[in-house]
Amino acid sequence: MAAPPNIEDGQSTYMPPRFNGQYYGWWKTRMHDFIMAEDSELWDVNYDGPFVPTKNLCNPAVAIPKTRKEFNKVNRKVVEKNFYAKKILVCGIGPDEYNRISASQTAKKI
Repeated sequence: MAAPPNIEDGQSTYMPPRFNGQYYGWWKTRMHDFIMAEDSELWDVNYDGPFVPTKNLCNPAVAIPKTRKEFNKVNRKVVEKNFYAKKILVCGIGPDEYNRISASQTAKKI
């Protein structure tokens, strides 16, 4: 994996590395490390997809997604992880890449 010849924006422990359309392997490794350092559960959201809180109905039990009004504090915290992971990914890409992923609803799809 070759490092880019010019170091660009995003060379901070506070900002995610910026993908400029080149050196994807370099960016991917750095983004993985940045996300893991923020919160290791965020990488699980990227890899596995978001957590969807469910409730059981009827007998035999059938799991269906809860509405947002039915979320408890724990559900909200876990669901927020997807949005936090999305925020980090979106902050680490340029406008060309953003146009390709802007309709994605989950960090995993991005």
